[in-house]
Amino acid sequence: QVQLVESGGGLVQAGDSVRLSCAASGRTFTIYNLAWFRQAPGKEREFVAAISWSGGTRYNADSVKGRFTISRDNTKNTVYLQMNSLKPEDTAVYYCAADMRDRWPARVERYQYDYWGQGTQVTVSS
Repeated sequence: QVQLVESGGGLVQAGDSVRLSCAASGRTFTIYNLAWFRQAPGKEREFVAAISWSGGTRYNADSVKGRFTISRDNTKNTVYLQMNSLKPEDTAVYYCAADMRDRWPARVERYQYDYWGQGTQVTVSS
């Protein structure tokens, strides 16, 4: 079992920056890829970014290209999402997810991930 706990969300203004964190506990040594998804009201949950155990990254280029950066600290079992130049359309609940299978590139479909956090709300005002 793996537990994921997100933190760092809140209410910000357009153009601001926010860093989300996701702390993993439990059988963390079995986690290969960690990812961030987000879900806006009335929309499907969408892939944002993922990072492998060794630091390889994949982004949803259409929505976050050049603005978001995913990183990982394996010593702390934590993954981060640095979000810059935030826009109102970035408003969503952001979820952390873990893929327990050794594969790359990271998958973008939510059903490919085994464990999920409870989510953290990010609201960007215009």
